[in-house]
Amino acid sequence: MPTFVDRFPRLLLGFVGFALLLSGVAPYDRATWWMEVAPVLIVAPLLVATHRRFPLTTLLQVLIAAHALVLIVGGAWTYARVPFGFWLQDVLALDRNPYDRIGHFMQGLVPAIAAREILLRRRVVQGRGWLFFLVSCVCLAISAAYELIEWRAAVALGQGADAFLATQGDVWDTQWDMFLCLVGASLSLLLWSRLHDRQLGRRLGPGPADGGQDLLRDAGHLGRPAGEPAGSHPPRPGRLRRREPPPRRAGLGRRTFRALGGAGQGLAGPDHSGRGRVHQAAHHDGRP
Repeated sequence: MPTFVDRFPRLLLGFVGFALLLSGVAPYDRATWWMEVAPVLIVAPLLVATHRRFPLTTLLQVLIAAHALVLIVGGAWTYARVPFGFWLQDVLALDRNPYDRIGHFMQGLVPAIAAREILLRRRVVQGRGWLFFLVSCVCLAISAAYELIEWRAAVALGQGADAFLATQGDVWDTQWDMFLCLVGASLSLLLWSRLHDRQLGRRLGPGPADGGQDLLRDAGHLGRPAGEPAGSHPPRPGRLRRREPPPRRAGLGRRTFRALGGAGQGLAGPDHSGRGRVHQAAHHDGRP
């Protein structure tokens, strides 16, 4: 019998789909609506097609649904005319509708967890420092690519792209958009990394298919179970085991040298390494 966790992605998909259909009934500008909801129309079928092969964590599913709703609302009213943005503008005493800023903040908040999940499960990176850096770079790259799309839309459509750009007269709009994307990515990693690690461990399990808890442990994101010695896990495919140094050769001690009869009892002098080496020893015990 399917559990709530199994049905949850379908519930999210149904909710987002209903909101998408509702926003397309009478949007403020049809062309802007198509451009704003295009990411939803592209990503949703991909997630459905890859759900069985690459199921996402619950945290990432909720964040993707929230980001889709932000895009859908912006497409229905255009970012510069969203009522919630006007309410924020009055409450915070701003000189412009800030809903566009919220959209670009989400552009870092959500892709950060998506990139983190892919990088961890595909064993692309190990260590928290490198993971934080690479995820931030991925989010900035996505933001820069989106700004290039807006630039081409402005060149192609002219004044018709104003609703899509939502610059509202701000000459630093592009820089603000990328900065808020970076802030969203950094905040997402700081707030949700531990929760994401726990959900990855439960989602993947201890099996070797996607690495599971061993993957997170090897990458430094989970502690070892109590009583488990360090280094007890077998090396992962593609990882090199640290080579142990060869055992040290014991030299000839002074007492051993004397017990064997000293220099006159068939013992050679020091070899090239500076250590004494026994070539031959005769033990006189009275027998011929």
